[in-house]
Amino acid sequence: MRSFMCWLAAGYVRLVRLTGRWRTDGGDLPAQYLAEGKPFIVAFWHQRLLMMPYTWRSVGGDHPFRMLISSHRDGEIISRTVAYFGIDTIAGSTGVGKGGAAALRQILKALKAGDVVGMTPDGPRGPRMRASDGVIQAARMAGVPIFPLTYSASSRKVFQSWDRFVLPLPFSRGVFDWGAPVFVDRKLDEAGLEAKRIELEDALTRLTQDTDSKLGLEPIPPAAPDELPKQKRSAMAAGDTGS
Repeated sequence: MRSFMCWLAAGYVRLVRLTGRWRTDGGDLPAQYLAEGKPFIVAFWHQRLLMMPYTWRSVGGDHPFRMLISSHRDGEIISRTVAYFGIDTIAGSTGVGKGGAAALRQILKALKAGDVVGMTPDGPRGPRMRASDGVIQAARMAGVPIFPLTYSASSRKVFQSWDRFVLPLPFSRGVFDWGAPVFVDRKLDEAGLEAKRIELEDALTRLTQDTDSKLGLEPIPPAAPDELPKQKRSAMAAGDTGS
């Protein structure tokens, strides 16, 4: 049953792409990086996972692309689905613990080999559209930039899940949208790394909401302060976050 669900999901992604009118905005710089053999990290919110295989193909062609996907049951379904598009996955997350350390080692190994790695800074469990610092640490250690990435479709269903998952509908107008890269200096201290986390969070939210607005859609807001962990709520109250 799980295999059938993955096959069905991959078929739906193909249907949406083939029946829709899609364009790519802002893809020149990542395409240039790829042409020059420069690896980078792609960051996108969890709610925009579905069309990522085609978003990537809009600039990446056959260049190796790997996605960090959690190792729980839902993550396995996602991994099997994107495999239909030739995308390999790294199981785990960049959180604290042995699993996070193992995933980070695989990310750094892939980037060193010249691959591109996709990550959801708010995955796998949120809060919605609030970035963790894992992607910033990976970029710092690998010495590569982070490209914000999103997509939107004129006809869609937004689920009432924690991430407000976006399901594009067939025969839509769609946009694959790339943002300006975020660079993370290896010598940054904790305050500097936190500033970069906020910079990425703000840039990715702004890109995603602007892309929705291009198609006349109501932007999806990030998780409200009362939905955040206590520690992060305290930081926001103190004015330490910019979103």
